[in-house]
Amino acid sequence: MAKLTRHHLIPKHLHRKPRFQKLFGKEALITRTLWVCRPCHNAIHKAASEYELGLHYNTRDKLLELEELSSFVAWLKDKPEGFVPRQRR
Repeated sequence: MAKLTRHHLIPKHLHRKPRFQKLFGKEALITRTLWVCRPCHNAIHKAASEYELGLHYNTRDKLLELEELSSFVAWLKDKPEGFVPRQRR
């Protein structure tokens, strides 16, 4: 099984911003996480800025609304276990 990483649906550096504290509350800021494989985690951060991720794409379903991410996940799910995609430069 692939090693999973914890993705903060509201990026940690935004937790101190008053706008995010007002929108989500302290507990939600800390506990809103998603366990994803490293290639998917990289794809999430490539698909949108951290501010956009925290404000607009802060649930699993909202993340999958990003076309770039949903197509990557669809492509990756058919690969054999242990497959690591090459990073584009």
